[in-house]
Amino acid sequence: MIKKIYLSCILCIIIIIGISLTGCINEEEPEEQNVEEIAIQTVELLSKSEFNQAYEFFNETITDQLTVQQLEDIWDTLIAQYGEFDKVTSTRIDREGGYDVVYVTCNFSTMGFLDIKMVFDGGKMISGFRFVPTETEYETPEYADLDIFEEVNVTVGIGEWELPGTLTLPKGEGPFPAVVLVHGSGPSDRDESIGPNKPFKDLAWGLASKGTAVLRYEKRTKEYPEQSASQTNFTLQDEIIDDVIEAINVLNTTGRIDQERIFVLGHSLGGMIGPRIAEQDDRLAGLIILAGSTRGLEDLFLEQTIYLANLDGEIDENEAIQIAYIQEHVEKVKELNISEGELILGVPKTYWQYLADYNPLETARNLSIPLLILQGERDYQVTLEGDFSIWNETFYGDDNVTLKTYEMLNHLFISGSGPSTDAEYLVMGHVEEEVIDDITQWIVNYQWG
Repeated sequence: MIKKIYLSCILCIIIIIGISLTGCINEEEPEEQNVEEIAIQTVELLSKSEFNQAYEFFNETITDQLTVQQLEDIWDTLIAQYGEFDKVTSTRIDREGGYDVVYVTCNFSTMGFLDIKMVFDGGKMISGFRFVPTETEYETPEYADLDIFEEVNVTVGIGEWELPGTLTLPKGEGPFPAVVLVHGSGPSDRDESIGPNKPFKDLAWGLASKGTAVLRYEKRTKEYPEQSASQTNFTLQDEIIDDVIEAINVLNTTGRIDQERIFVLGHSLGGMIGPRIAEQDDRLAGLIILAGSTRGLEDLFLEQTIYLANLDGEIDENEAIQIAYIQEHVEKVKELNISEGELILGVPKTYWQYLADYNPLETARNLSIPLLILQGERDYQVTLEGDFSIWNETFYGDDNVTLKTYEMLNHLFISGSGPSTDAEYLVMGHVEEEVIDDITQWIVNYQWG
């Protein structure tokens, strides 16, 4: 049923930590295996279509949401998109939010490399399971001049939600204008990494090369996946807004920053929630929205699923089942017909209630600060017709709002051609320099105050 949910990029509407699973670990050899060995064995079982055996490695958060048949459907969809499984080429182990994480890099016949990410609980059971693009070495974009800025490690927030971050600061006395970068949906790192692409790093290095400081940080659901998932009253206030306000606090206590020119730049979900952030913090000089949606997330999720299913020109039986499944859940969201403890598209009722009570357009209309709204015309996740056109209709002719589109850019503001696909996120690219220039010129030339 839910198949491409796990295959499309982190910017799609997977809101908390991918997926959590349940079951009993194989009783014959669990004590002798480490998490790396369990992860490799799980992949090998999936590659041999031994789904029941693989399912036994998942922990108790999963079976309520995922059946063995759904796991098989997910794997079959992966093979259809990426080609036949060849082999495991490497593994790496990390620690995220106090949990062991194993990345198993696999080679597939059509699309090449893809990582299978598994998060392990204290009992060596798999509590998170996602397909993510294999990370490759970052290449510096041509517009970034490494000699004229520096990077400083900072901490955003205090207490249980402290987040590691990076402040990219132009060299010199300043004071410099500054931008806080706000992630889209999904558990994203400070660079908003997807495969070899790091759009937030591009923005930070590009803007700092032109005189603007940039603060970026690990998203809460990336740094604390289990703790975030365990919140029964989870909303966008928890996922995004509280941490953005803490990031603004960091800039307000940092030397060489122009306190009168602090901005928020929100991408995707971050752009959609940007007006609410500005509503809650009157220290902002302006708001920048990149591919910010105007419609409900549930509608975007369904639209994206249908779009990807139609890329080959037809919707097969499995895809039709998947779409019907999501349509059913979209209706539950719209009616808020969600039981206590039930997760719909990965999040609880409180999350959807918060969104139902929020209108980004109405909130933006009531702001007194200037807005810069940018959109890639090849974006299939937040679209020119469905979203940007509404921003344009709402603010056309408003001197306080600047709107611009880019013909060849996708959701990551990276250039391409033809219909956009999730596969192009696996190809190295950079945020277009024109976007960096437009943001810089808006910050420099606008008559602030």
